Amino acid sequence: MDHIQEEIAMRGKRILVTGGAGFIGSHLVDYLIQENEVVVLDNLSGGKYEFLKHHEGKENFTFVLGDLLRTEDIETALEGVDVVFHLAANPDVRRGAEDTRVHLEQNLIATYNLLEAMRRKDVRDIVFTSTSTVYGEAEVIPTPEDYGPLIPISLYGASKLGAEAYISAYTHLFGMRGVSYRFANIVGPRGTHGVIYDFIRKLKANPRELEILGDGTQTKSYLYVTDCVEAMVFGYEHMKRDYEVFNIGSEDWVNVKRIAEIVVEEMGLSDVKFRFTGGVDGRGWKGDVKVMRLSIEKLKALGWKPRHGSEESVRLTARALIREMAGERYQSSNSPMAL
Repeated sequence: MDHIQEEIAMRGKRILVTGGAGFIGSHLVDYLIQENEVVVLDNLSGGKYEFLKHHEGKENFTFVLGDLLRTEDIETALEGVDVVFHLAANPDVRRGAEDTRVHLEQNLIATYNLLEAMRRKDVRDIVFTSTSTVYGEAEVIPTPEDYGPLIPISLYGASKLGAEAYISAYTHLFGMRGVSYRFANIVGPRGTHGVIYDFIRKLKANPRELEILGDGTQTKSYLYVTDCVEAMVFGYEHMKRDYEVFNIGSEDWVNVKRIAEIVVEEMGLSDVKFRFTGGVDGRGWKGDVKVMRLSIEKLKALGWKPRHGSEESVRLTARALIREMAGERYQSSNSPMAL
């Protein structure tokens, strides 16, 4: 594969963000719109337009209400675009055990539809948000990008791995360039699912007892969303080949019981009884990877490193989500790095 000769400057481009009304997507839009035109394509099934409302009326912001399962919506959104940040997906890992088709359609087929439309419209660059779950239960921790074989244990992980493979093949066959990012657990303001969100919701309903799925020893890496956004842009700007894979995560980890303790502290509660469900072999649910920490040495070698560790990311997120769930609308700054 040919090497990219010069670094890519992320300025003055027209950028499509699929899933841009979602949690990570909306923070990415906040960052990109400072020096670029941004088009958001979102069907609002999981995202919220209120996350983007502060960009209404800006000349460099366009919102397209559409779906990646409809070719005409994709082609409308791609008009004049230089690069695509593809975040649209169904992120609910647990749902795949109940609905075996949802991740196939919304993650894999949606990605294929996007790639095909990009090929026809001659849009060459795609940045894709994958997941650490493609590794399955890795025997090497921290897990590097060249770890294998990749054996996902959830349909979500399988769909993301399939999408990675399609992007790799399209870059080889059709002169495109792509980056796939394998994320740790990304947390922060505007989060609408995940363990921190669930704990806050449960404790608001019952501040005396907290149900914790699994045995509480599930231990994973957590990264604050602004660190994630910065890493996504940085990796794209510094990619050395026409197709790259990067891990994005923190350099430490935290277990679920400690997350529960942090949430309880931030909510100002005391004497909360923890009730562990035991789950499946201590996991939160079937398909849950119990232990995960990614090696981020590849991206660090290019000059990026996270600003926050796992516990700090969890605490900042708990603080923000408590405010949001209390009805205090989250106010974005112009720069997500200032959050």
